[in-house]
Amino acid sequence: MHLPRTAPRRLLAGAGALLLGAGLLTTTATPASAATVGYVRLAHLSPDTPSVDVYLAAPDADEPQVFPGVGYGVVSDYLPLPVGRYAVAMREAGAPASDPPVLTTEVAVTGGEAYTVAGVGRYADLGLRVLHDDLSAPDGGRAKVRVVQASVRAPVLDVAAADGPTIANGVHFATTTDYQLVEPGRWRLRLSGSGGPPTQAEVRLTGGAVYSLLVLDAKDGGLTTQLRRDAQGGTVVPAGGVDTGAGGTAGRGAYPLVAGGLAVLAVVTGLALLRRRRTTW
Repeated sequence: MHLPRTAPRRLLAGAGALLLGAGLLTTTATPASAATVGYVRLAHLSPDTPSVDVYLAAPDADEPQVFPGVGYGVVSDYLPLPVGRYAVAMREAGAPASDPPVLTTEVAVTGGEAYTVAGVGRYADLGLRVLHDDLSAPDGGRAKVRVVQASVRAPVLDVAAADGPTIANGVHFATTTDYQLVEPGRWRLRLSGSGGPPTQAEVRLTGGAVYSLLVLDAKDGGLTTQLRRDAQGGTVVPAGGVDTGAGGTAGRGAYPLVAGGLAVLAVVTGLALLRRRRTTW
């Protein structure tokens, strides 16, 4: 797969995050019934794959929604969408929309259901995976959490509480576990695998909430985590809700809801960067 030399990925990723935040702001402004709306979010979980432009299109849409420069570790907020089938495509960051996509898949959105469409695996065998997110409220005031394994440094990973139960055993790279019911409160998690020393992560879990614990390769080596609060009391958390994480990355990858001039600036910046070619990343 040839990667063209395009505008700097960090700037593109920032513009893409702001664009997606602006899109969410306009989309969530109109309430709709749970029977006619589902939820989709997008994620880049391939550690050695450069930033990509993500296209989301309904079959009857004139133009797809485009989210440029989405980089590793970025997970969008949920985008409420009318029931139906949607095409998701990824192109190399800055590539023309007329170029053949690197990856494509389809997600069938059902009313009241939620999905994560993620680019997973190594660059050499990158694929798109559609995860069905069970955001129903856990019973008995407990919390519900799953592990999304996106680290090649720990190809097989165990996640357990320091003074409590095991969350997941033997989680392979590019896989996602089932949800586990746990007691709410502050937890110190121990992440251990064959790729290096264990990593500690402190998380706070709220009763009635549903979480995804992302395990990522840290830029400076080792592992880092990102705890996403996906739902509370059976209701989708509209702003993503990154609660806490290890390695100083709390909030990484959360797309903020922005307004007015900031959204306009994002659009202008994204378009300018996509049109401008450079000789280095």
